[in-house]
Amino acid sequence: MTDLLTAAVLGQPLWMWLAFAGLVTALLTLDLGVLHRDQHEIGVRESLLLSAGYLSLGLAFGGWVWFQLGRESGLEYVTGFLIEKSLALDNVFVIATIFAAFAVPRAYQHRVLFWGVLGVIVLRGVMIGFGAALVASFAWVFWVFAAFLIVMGVKMFGADTAPKDPHDSPVYRWLASHIRLTKNFHGPRFFVRQPGAGGKLAWFATPLFMALVMVELADVVFAVDSVPAIFSITTDPYIVYTSNIFAILGLRALYFALAAVVARFAYLKQALAGLLIFIGAKVFVAEAMGWEKFPAPISLTITAAILASGIAWSLWKTRNLADPPPATGRSPRAEAADPSPPTA
Repeated sequence: MTDLLTAAVLGQPLWMWLAFAGLVTALLTLDLGVLHRDQHEIGVRESLLLSAGYLSLGLAFGGWVWFQLGRESGLEYVTGFLIEKSLALDNVFVIATIFAAFAVPRAYQHRVLFWGVLGVIVLRGVMIGFGAALVASFAWVFWVFAAFLIVMGVKMFGADTAPKDPHDSPVYRWLASHIRLTKNFHGPRFFVRQPGAGGKLAWFATPLFMALVMVELADVVFAVDSVPAIFSITTDPYIVYTSNIFAILGLRALYFALAAVVARFAYLKQALAGLLIFIGAKVFVAEAMGWEKFPAPISLTITAAILASGIAWSLWKTRNLADPPPATGRSPRAEAADPSPPTA
């Protein structure tokens, strides 16, 4: 048994992977099975407290990585955690748009985010495993990742920031034409049985399920940036995966507080664009300087400075922003179809 637990799996002992899996399982069980068993609506205060808890655990896990694997690995974890957390913040804008478009009641949003996180855990694991295999087999892939990040960062500077209606997504249109959909919500359920063609009972997907699919699709899109970004920090799959998951766990908790103030982060996308360019460029800088890798302390310092500057500038420029009108949780398309106030 000792030999099995100490056997290397993707570069680290099996017991370290099991310890991480056990911790994440305990957190998710506590979250859904205890704290939110009653499916109550999450307020800003609870959102901030939950986020602070996840942030503390994520950083504490980084301290444990530092203790187990050394200073360099600890700094790489913290840098990766900070980068993934920051890149994931941009996902809040998209998720808020999805929830508004599908008119998802706040009481059910936590359920969508929870199951969305479970999907992320699997999807990120597959993508990171595939990326690790590529980097290990083909050294040139590392340079491709770096160049890709620079290109994406430059494109992000001039990208259209206007939110797009998920109803216009090709994925949504394909699903809507191939599966049965209900027009209304049925509580927190993703699927319901009700009479179909000919009066026979059949399974129907609810709008809540479609919102979940769009949230998962959004994460796949964002992973295209975030996975190469973390591989540019470290190629250790353990640090890559654990920093990813802890960052996402905390973001889900913070969503309910951030969604109310997304307008205050008007220049966050520019800061993230600069961050992607830096992450990609430092790979080439390290090669030009003859370093084995870019120094982790300098990487962490510059990353923190870019993000802090972007957030501070956003808050300063929007300091006189008028309070937005109360959110109805409905998209313009839903408002036009039914001008009456929401009941959820």
